[in-house]
Amino acid sequence: MRAVLQRVIRAAVTVGDRVVGAIDRPGLVALVAATHDDGPDDVERMARKIAELRILPDEKSVSDVGAPVLVVSQFTLYGDTRKGRRPGWSQAAPGHVAEPLVDAVVTALRERGIEVATGEFGAQMQVDLVNDGPFTVLVDT
Repeated sequence: MRAVLQRVIRAAVTVGDRVVGAIDRPGLVALVAATHDDGPDDVERMARKIAELRILPDEKSVSDVGAPVLVVSQFTLYGDTRKGRRPGWSQAAPGHVAEPLVDAVVTALRERGIEVATGEFGAQMQVDLVNDGPFTVLVDT
């Protein structure tokens, strides 16, 4: 699994004209993608990283301060741009594989007591956020 974690002041995901997920206080946006051979161990590692990385102010983690997380599926994190002018998507897991893995990350975070909002898997989403810092990190399992 792969994620881009962004420290934010607030964030929201809109599909069409409706907000499907939002956090209205400081926390993280986690753009999450899965590849073909990801499984339960990757889900647990990703949830642990999202919850425990000390990337909030004063070297605190989401778990330390009870910060919310907005999880948005984003297969494009596995885009291969090494050749040509078009990204290749062969490393990204197909929807029927990726969706349950991203959902499992959400579930694992909630089981840790973390407030989690989500986007809508497979939808054309608009993500509106205020990046704090800016502070953005890439996490691979």
